[in-house]
Order: sequence, then C-alpha cells, then structure tokens
Amino acid sequence: MAATEPVEIEPERPAPAGRRRPSARVLVLLGLVALLVFGLDQLTKYLIVSNLELNEIVPVLGEILQLHYVKNPGAAFSIASGFTWVLSVVALGVTVVIIWFAPRIRSLAWAVMFGLVLGGAFGNLTDRLTREPSFGEGHVIDFIQVIYFPAIFNVADIAIVSSMGLFILLSLRGVSLDGSRTHSASAKPEPAGEDSPTSSS
Repeated sequence: MAATEPVEIEPERPAPAGRRRPSARVLVLLGLVALLVFGLDQLTKYLIVSNLELNEIVPVLGEILQLHYVKNPGAAFSIASGFTWVLSVVALGVTVVIIWFAPRIRSLAWAVMFGLVLGGAFGNLTDRLTREPSFGEGHVIDFIQVIYFPAIFNVADIAIVSSMGLFILLSLRGVSLDGSRTHSASAKPEPAGEDSPTSSS
C-alpha cells in the first residue's frame, strides 16, 4: 500500500479586533452600571417631585448641601437652556452610539465609563421625552445644590461628569478599549555592565 502524505492543517488565524465576539462580562457590567445610574436617577427624581414643591429648598447639611427642586430646560448644570430639542437629539445619538459600540469594548474599566455615560444620558433624555412642557422639550428635574457651586444638578449629571473623569484617567494611564496598555508606565533602567564606571569611596 502506498503511504499517504500527511495533511498539514493551517492554524486558525485570530479574528480581527473589530470582528471579535463581544465580551459577555463587559456587556453585563456596562448594562448593570447604566441600569443602576438610570434607576437611581429616576427614583430620586420621582421622590423629589412627589414630596417637594417647585423651588422648595430642604437643608440636608445646612447650607453645605441642600435639596432644591428646580426644572432645567438645558443640559447638565443648566447649560444651553434654549436648545432643548437639540440636546434631546444629541442625547439620543449618544445612547445609540454607545449601544452600537459596546460589543467592541474589552476593558472592564472602559465598560464602567460607558455605562456611566449611557445611564446618565438616558436618564436626562427620559425627562426631555416624557415631562412637561412637551415631547422632546421636557424639562429635566434638578435638585442637588452644593454650597459655592454655581448650578443645581441631579444623579445623571453626576454620572456623566464622573465618566469624564474616568475617561481622562484611563487615557493618561494608556489603557485602550481592549484593556491593553498603549505605553509602559515607566521604563526600567538597564543594568550596569561590567565596563560601567563605579563610584570610588
């Protein structure tokens, strides 16, 4: 019988980064963070609207921290109050982009960052779509007032600002979306060779 030639099996090539399967842990963490932020934001707004009158102030830590119920037609910290419809469209766009981009994320830290953005954006977007005066132009409920801070804000605003701080931290540390480092934190000094000069006493 003639000997059969061995068949070489080519190793399977790794899929490109953009085609990798989504990480279940990352998606679950991102979703949980977003749901936690959204749920806490909507719950606190419901409690404020149900128990306080508009413009009512309730001291929590004297003048340092107060609950001050106001309606904000603008973005976070009352910015761009005359462009409510534009802000609604932007928030909706941010929400859609994050949901579309989420399967590409591999880093748990970046998942937390995007979860904070998604939960905060969707929390304020819900106000703009469901509250008075009309669909898309609804006023956001703000109620947290801190002494010397120039604006009143809510839980969604806190999540969005926190995500920006985390974004800066991850960028400075060189953490990419797949969890790898784009550069080493510190270069190790090369060991001295035999010919290197030594200090004399």
